[in-house]
Amino acid sequence: MKCTIRGEKIRVTSAIEEYISNKLSRLDKYFKSDDVCANVLIKVKGKHQSIEVTIPYDKYTLRGEETKDDLYAAIDLVMDKLEGQIRKTKAKLKKQIKKEETVLNFDYEISIEEEEREKDKIVKRKNLELKPMDEEEAVLQLELLGHDFFIYKDVHTNEINVLYKRKDGNYGVIETNV
Repeated sequence: MKCTIRGEKIRVTSAIEEYISNKLSRLDKYFKSDDVCANVLIKVKGKHQSIEVTIPYDKYTLRGEETKDDLYAAIDLVMDKLEGQIRKTKAKLKKQIKKEETVLNFDYEISIEEEEREKDKIVKRKNLELKPMDEEEAVLQLELLGHDFFIYKDVHTNEINVLYKRKDGNYGVIETNV
């Protein structure tokens, strides 16, 4: 696996680079192709050191983030987290493929809609009426509702945006181009 390692407020030494590369090589067994590239960002904030690893692969993007006082401990934890994500995703895909194979073996008089509803696992749907507002009003609405995210229509661009609360307590905005 190829990896791009960047440091923010920290110099990435060859020892750190080698340690991360060795840890990432554990994940090679899960990928079919060798051209998988992991993007690693190491940051320092006060006495805490954090690592973000993003691995774009086919239809999925794996991402893990950990913050610890010790960078090497954070690296170990984020690699364990990524490996868990990969295992979980592979298990879900195998289960989905098995279900599809069983459906193919059955007589098609069974309602396919029933099978699809069972597979969706969506337990609640909401219909939103989006009124135009600016980012400040969206932040206020997010706080009033006590949610982690809020969907709104931007008053300036007339586009649908998603405001979300970050782990560091700040906010982020995802802008859409519909």
